[in-house]
Amino acid sequence: MNQHDKLALPVGTTLDRFIMRKQEDFPYATGELSQLLRDIALAAKIVNREINRSGLIDIAGAYGNRNVQGEDQQKLDVIANIRFIRALRNGGEVCTIISEEDEEVIQTGNVQGKYIVAIDPLDGSSNIDVNVSIGTIFSIYRRVSPTGTEGSLADCLQTGTNQVAAGYVIYGSSTMMVYTTGNGVNGFTYEPSLGEFFLSHPQIITPQSGTVYSINEGSSESFSPGVAAFVAQCKQDGFSARYIGSLVADFHRNLLKGGIYIYPPTSKSPDGKLRLMYECNPMAFIVEQAGGKSSNGQMRTMEIRPQDMHARCPLFIGSKELVEQAEEFLAQEQQAS
Repeated sequence: MNQHDKLALPVGTTLDRFIMRKQEDFPYATGELSQLLRDIALAAKIVNREINRSGLIDIAGAYGNRNVQGEDQQKLDVIANIRFIRALRNGGEVCTIISEEDEEVIQTGNVQGKYIVAIDPLDGSSNIDVNVSIGTIFSIYRRVSPTGTEGSLADCLQTGTNQVAAGYVIYGSSTMMVYTTGNGVNGFTYEPSLGEFFLSHPQIITPQSGTVYSINEGSSESFSPGVAAFVAQCKQDGFSARYIGSLVADFHRNLLKGGIYIYPPTSKSPDGKLRLMYECNPMAFIVEQAGGKSSNGQMRTMEIRPQDMHARCPLFIGSKELVEQAEEFLAQEQQAS
């Protein structure tokens, strides 16, 4: 192929066109879910713009408040939360939103909306100031309450098996949106000069095993015996340790290359640190659709019944064989105790 032919190659399939083509795959192919995914993509473009200029307009750093999780909010946490809520409210398809940044359920006023969205607007935001990859995680459910009324807490506390779509956006060396509607996983890379997401990673399949483990070993003194034994086995087998501190970034790398991400229970955080609704469930849906596995160490993540919209959950997620090996170490711990 000569240079002229290379320059003339098509860029690829846009996210909008892909969503339209795949609409018949949705359980309820009425167009609302398609529009909802477009609304999320639009908000992601706006947040991407804010992140890319954060060092220029003084929106990096701490905001001065703490969120419902007791964590210091970053300015971009607040900005991303506002942008996504506004896009979902204006889109009209969502009746209720729950956000990692808000203590209460958010009613959009769209009582005819058929969907519930759980969102972590900016995952890993403490890494903004050092230019490390961060992301957005979202999960979509159909409401169980009657249309024409406000959404209820019961709408928001569904198990992960009820998700109709889930995804994440990673803001890094390139910006990507990866999502599933239960028919495989597809990734789209943002082309800023055109303002479009283009299909770049069709039908992502994660390796069944890998040689990477991702865990915060700064907490190793409080690991349970089973977790400590599994990590020791990874080291003995010559695995590489890779831990960025942004769930989206660690998960994305392992999804594409194979590996396991672990946020275990510790003496300081006996239920783990990650949120079931905003982080664990959506990532579990994605990894299962890509051929991987996710659990809390004992049971499938998506079958855990949430007791609270901000409930926490241990997470063992990634390549199927590695997650199952970790579960075996934890089972041996249980038998020994």
